[in-house]
Amino acid sequence: MCEKMNVEEHLESGNKELILYQTHREQGYQWCREFLGGSWSTIKKEDFIFTKLGGGLTNLLYTCELSDNIQTKNNEPRTVLLRVYGDIAKDLKFLVQNSVVFCLLSEKHLGPKCYGLYPNGRIEEFIPTRSLTRKDLHKPEISSKIARKLAVIHKLNMPLCKEPRFLGELTRHWLAEAKNNTRPDDTDPNIQKITSYDLEAELSWLLKKIEDLKSPVVFSHNDLQEGNLLYMKDCKDPEKQLTVIDLEYCSYNYRGFDFGNHFCEWCLDYQSEQEMPYYSYHEESYPSKQEQFHFFRAYLDAKNEACTDEILETLYREANTCALASHLMWLVWSIVQRDKSDIQFGYLEYAVCRLEAYFRLKKELFPDEKD
Repeated sequence: MCEKMNVEEHLESGNKELILYQTHREQGYQWCREFLGGSWSTIKKEDFIFTKLGGGLTNLLYTCELSDNIQTKNNEPRTVLLRVYGDIAKDLKFLVQNSVVFCLLSEKHLGPKCYGLYPNGRIEEFIPTRSLTRKDLHKPEISSKIARKLAVIHKLNMPLCKEPRFLGELTRHWLAEAKNNTRPDDTDPNIQKITSYDLEAELSWLLKKIEDLKSPVVFSHNDLQEGNLLYMKDCKDPEKQLTVIDLEYCSYNYRGFDFGNHFCEWCLDYQSEQEMPYYSYHEESYPSKQEQFHFFRAYLDAKNEACTDEILETLYREANTCALASHLMWLVWSIVQRDKSDIQFGYLEYAVCRLEAYFRLKKELFPDEKD
């Protein structure tokens, strides 16, 4: 779907990455000295080891590490994670909310420890685990752990707006931004395909369908994908085997959105592809009804709630209708990111991928509806 970059684009991209790396290394060095104190406060630059991680699709991630010749004491960390925010840093409300949520979950031991906050990033605990892969999500024992962790998150009472405004407000905001960033004469075939649909009308129709579901409103993660789930198989404490990270999109939302969004991620691989568009989509991997019921049973068990056939069917309807919202929200997000993100990713290709998945699922769930 995507042509490979030419030589000039590679060089330009490489120079930009190098400048970003050097800028963030200097930031990380200063932040670690200021916030971590102790052995970190007097280190020289040659004792500061800075490494870029694969990262997500919104933020840039790095590890900051002390060289071997630096001695630590009093349980000082030798390695921390530096998270540099992407476009979200320009939205003050979004940024404040994210910082509050991160710190509260850190205090509740539901996320990494917070070492320092800045307007455009933070220093957090480095958890020596691995991110889950797309195929891991299919394993029943891991799926159960994710469901149980999600149940814990959904039970939290957080100091945020309790109305389910997140989905509609954020998607409409991105729609307006995407519309401003695209021109009618844009010759990119991906843009032409996307703009051939009335996405604003689709969103209005879908929000009404979701409202009719009466899905409970809960504190939600809203981005439960493979890269945001850290797994430590050998951990003796079952509660600490799985850690949920990346809380940029946490808010109160319909319960079904977390289910549907997570199930959409069963089809997406962000780790295996080393060339543009840096992801692959596997339609056949969308969880079956049986696999979804397995997830729901673990979720309900963790909440000590009844599990009947009727309840499972209700969750199934919520999840799959809200999966449409996941496709719609992230395809619009991807259009916006095309012009803003410094991360190498095929954003327009991804947007078309989610667009096509949206209409396939819509046809399956609502065969009488027209595109």
